[in-house]
Amino acid sequence: MAGWRMWTFTLAVAILSSVYGSSAIATDTLVPLDSHLFHSLRRISSPVVSPDRQQALFLTNYYDPDVDKEYNYLSLLDIVVGNVTQLTPVLEGSDRASNLLWLGPSTAGYLSKGALYQHDLVPYTNGTLLFNATLSINSATYRASSGILLFTASTFLDGNISSVAKQLSVEKNRTDSAMVFDNLWARHWNKWMGEQKSTLFSINTANEFYGSWQLGKETNLMQGLPLTKDPLLRWEVEGYTASEDGEHVAFVVRNPGLDMAWSTNVDIYLTTTDGSMRPKLLTGAFKGIASGPTFSTDGSAVAWLQMETPGYESDINRIYMYNITTGNVRSVAHEWDLSPQSILWSADNKVLYALTPDRGDRRLYSVDIETGKYKPLTDYGTVSSITRAGAGKLLAVYSNVTESANIYTIDVGSSSDSSLHGSMRRLSNVNGERLDGVYLSEAEDFWFTGAMRDKVHGWMLRPVGFNATRKYPLALLIHGGPQQASMHAFGLGQWNPNMYASAGYVTVIINFHGSSSYGQSFTDSIRQQWGGYPYEDLMKGLDHVISAYSFVDASRMVALGGSYGGYMANWINGNTDRFKALVAHDGQFNVVAGYYSTDELWFIEHDLGGAPFTTAGRAEYEKHNPERLADKFKTPTLFIHGANDFRLTLEQSLAPWTLLRRKGIPSRLVYFPDEDHWVNKMGNSMRWYEEVFKWMAEWTST
Repeated sequence: MAGWRMWTFTLAVAILSSVYGSSAIATDTLVPLDSHLFHSLRRISSPVVSPDRQQALFLTNYYDPDVDKEYNYLSLLDIVVGNVTQLTPVLEGSDRASNLLWLGPSTAGYLSKGALYQHDLVPYTNGTLLFNATLSINSATYRASSGILLFTASTFLDGNISSVAKQLSVEKNRTDSAMVFDNLWARHWNKWMGEQKSTLFSINTANEFYGSWQLGKETNLMQGLPLTKDPLLRWEVEGYTASEDGEHVAFVVRNPGLDMAWSTNVDIYLTTTDGSMRPKLLTGAFKGIASGPTFSTDGSAVAWLQMETPGYESDINRIYMYNITTGNVRSVAHEWDLSPQSILWSADNKVLYALTPDRGDRRLYSVDIETGKYKPLTDYGTVSSITRAGAGKLLAVYSNVTESANIYTIDVGSSSDSSLHGSMRRLSNVNGERLDGVYLSEAEDFWFTGAMRDKVHGWMLRPVGFNATRKYPLALLIHGGPQQASMHAFGLGQWNPNMYASAGYVTVIINFHGSSSYGQSFTDSIRQQWGGYPYEDLMKGLDHVISAYSFVDASRMVALGGSYGGYMANWINGNTDRFKALVAHDGQFNVVAGYYSTDELWFIEHDLGGAPFTTAGRAEYEKHNPERLADKFKTPTLFIHGANDFRLTLEQSLAPWTLLRRKGIPSRLVYFPDEDHWVNKMGNSMRWYEEVFKWMAEWTST
């Protein structure tokens, strides 16, 4: 398979040589992708297909940098013709819509301000309030055939919606603000644990002539789960899916216990939507993460993705399925060496469609349920969501390095067609006009020999106004995870490579050892190698680029990374001075201190082979600890951190910033008091890019 990529690279080089030539080209007439335009680009939601599979609902979200406000609106897509009709006026701020669903053949639904609204598909009209519980509801699903509405809401220990307001009032009138914990599951990601937990409910509905709903008493579908004594350690639904007939629901929960901070035991339960069946545990044979349940179209089976290794959040996802009638559980394509991220049944229930990272792309695969045989239906680019859309078709959201996310149909044919390679037809052109005349560099893929003499994959983007006779500074973007991978996609966050190409940099991405999408052994190889194989890959990949492309100025290079990429920026600072500057976003400087302050212990215990409070564990942690190399730090570094990051706490940036300032080495700290591990607010994202590009330009004279 690597040979296919090598052939593609050879062909790409030939084509690009003829295009770019040896002098300035027509890209001089293109304008750079600047921050204002980038942050105002439209972002579409995953489409929700109508019951007759002829239409789909989707949201268009956007930000206006001039007024610092976010908006969206609901649209209707005719899947057959391709026409798009805007249904609602532009919705602003807290009035924005989310969570689309179909309430009938010609009635849409959406959530806004925690309530359910209906819309009759009349263009440019507002929805009308349909269901407003006594507290905000989330994640709503409706099944017209059974009249069942499912939703989640945050409740207290009694699991009742009706008592929430009273208990919140009691909490508000407390005379102290103390929070007391007897377990390590005290905080997660960006919030401290409270007694309110996301709970799954169902409710019976009956449509009346005038479209109003008679609502029955809601049913807590999690009541049958084992009781827990600690109100802070309760069952909390992380996701769910309902069968098409509305009879059953499968929901995902993290098994509550005192060891939650070092356990990846995430389970899937099955129950009936009327609450008559005690929730049945489907994943009791495993102590790893279960995710993504999906029902067959006839409701007779449920399939899901299962990690089998306890304590390893980046284990390979295996496909399992449960027969509701017989109670049998079996695996499908168990020997497949790629790790699918989501699955969907075909209309005839003979095939599972799997979105699967594969060598820097997220490809659509079909997996035969009986034989386990699998085949790719797409190649280059990233398919981010799929849903059934009529006979032999899927509706998908797709992007690549030069195309922002759009809606496509993918022709998957019949289950018996073994030769078909899915053809794609674009139905939307969300940012086509906005990006017309804007410079977007293609990705030029390359492979090189990295650590352990393995072939390692990367790609390069050429800077705006490229002229082969000039020398350009280089930006090395280092992905986080570390068991993730950079993808051929048009990201709308802080690491879109075309933003750096438009800022004038040769932009390089390398999927080093530990990256996903290259087989599980490649992913697993980073264990106890945080500062080993990945660093070797990055340096060898950089050497390859400098050797292969004469227009790279090796004296003006910057390395940037977030999370593990931020760790690697610190590791680089202690191991080489080949970079003019570094950028470390929410990175890690002291892995020992990081162990004692992070919210998830399972991750670092797995990756570094234990805990630092043992003699052997401490030696392993110090082996990969950038702080151990503090005396060698000499490269100017920009540190960025969010106050609400509980994965890697603020001290992990304060410490190396203090180090460099104390040593008299230029450094800067950008602190976001209202962000977490990511930069979520659009205004903050614009400032992020402003500070990063200013720092890079300062040290590369760009």
